[in-house]
Amino acid sequence: MDIYDILKEKGISVGDKIRIDSIEGILMPKTEFVESDVIVVKMSNGYNIGIKFKEDTKIELIEKKKEQAPKKSAPKEFDPNKPTISILACGGTIASRVEYKTGAVFPSFSPEELIEAFPEIGDIANIKARKLFDLFSEDMQPEHWKIIAQEVDKEIESGVDGIVLMHGTDTMHYTSGALSFMLQDLPVPVVLVGAQRSSDRGSSDNRINLVSAVLFAAKGDIAEVVVCMHENSNDDYCSIHRGTKVRKMHTSRRDAFKSINASPLARVNYLGKKIEYLTTNFRKRDKSRKLKLDTNINPNVGIFYFHPGSKPEFLREMGKFYEGIVIAATGLGHIGINPGNDKLAKSFLPVVKELIEKGIPIVFAPQTIFGRLNMNVYSTGRILEKVGVIGNLCDWTIETALVKLMFVLGHTKDLNEIRRMMLTNIAGEISERSEYEL
Repeated sequence: MDIYDILKEKGISVGDKIRIDSIEGILMPKTEFVESDVIVVKMSNGYNIGIKFKEDTKIELIEKKKEQAPKKSAPKEFDPNKPTISILACGGTIASRVEYKTGAVFPSFSPEELIEAFPEIGDIANIKARKLFDLFSEDMQPEHWKIIAQEVDKEIESGVDGIVLMHGTDTMHYTSGALSFMLQDLPVPVVLVGAQRSSDRGSSDNRINLVSAVLFAAKGDIAEVVVCMHENSNDDYCSIHRGTKVRKMHTSRRDAFKSINASPLARVNYLGKKIEYLTTNFRKRDKSRKLKLDTNINPNVGIFYFHPGSKPEFLREMGKFYEGIVIAATGLGHIGINPGNDKLAKSFLPVVKELIEKGIPIVFAPQTIFGRLNMNVYSTGRILEKVGVIGNLCDWTIETALVKLMFVLGHTKDLNEIRRMMLTNIAGEISERSEYEL
């Protein structure tokens, strides 16, 4: 007999507060992944624990679940002395609750519910909110980026002072990079924000991240696409990263997002509700500036990760499916070309030349993540650049190189023009100089 059926006979239902031996918590629904003799309890710290039921297990009902209608506060009146911020929800953990069928996190918070949960944002600005998608970010496609950019344009046309995009963290740096190319000459900040941990977790970062994002959108002076996420493991600061220079660098840490080959643009003091700028190299807010919306992208671009044992034939096959290829290259910009004619080594040079001759651009980005490509140093790099590989002296990330090539291919198929556009710094994706950190 299932343990939940036994609990039902004892008058204990999901949502009741119970004590099992020395553990107290709320009885959670059973999931399809839990064995029939395991009870799942949510403890007061927000974490779930599974307890195996035995004959001597003591279960005590502490309190029955109280059915309460959600509290609704009166909507805030428009305050002409406050800036107006538009929050567009694209899904992700920041707008999620527990989905009890599987026990996993599932998008279900509406923007209005999130505002209700975090009234601080209403103290900072007049809030407009609507939902664009209910998506995990791994389900986000380039076509979604176009829709986001178009909706941002609409909000800017309506006169808002800043925009916050609630987004899942897994592919947020792809979206921030793509939007940086699509939304040029922004008059106001566009801030992407997410959460590494859902709202039911005691360690959730959604409050600090969202409040900091709204604060920056309302009062920040940087009119670019940026990402606002935890600066460190504490709950005091959020970093503001340029959209083309940011990358998710950890699976679960709250400070997973880091600026790559650059410093963050600014930081938000959550406790003091203040903004500190870390550079002057940014486009300043100017509401009189006219946004240039450009959603012409070609999503038919793929990534090839070169590694020992990778096959030139696989790269050739990619050319049948993609109109542009980004290669995650080793070191300063290398893939195997076997100049010494070793019997075991394989050369990618014939395939690279073949693809370029067919009009398929090949773009390099560094596997190392940090650092700048320099294909002038070794003969391998010089040979590859000579046959037309693009990327020499660039310090973009793999993901930014991908979305930029999509953007460029949306405008031209001429290889010379593709090279020119790729090597032109459009949205801060190529640093003028490499920063050295002690």
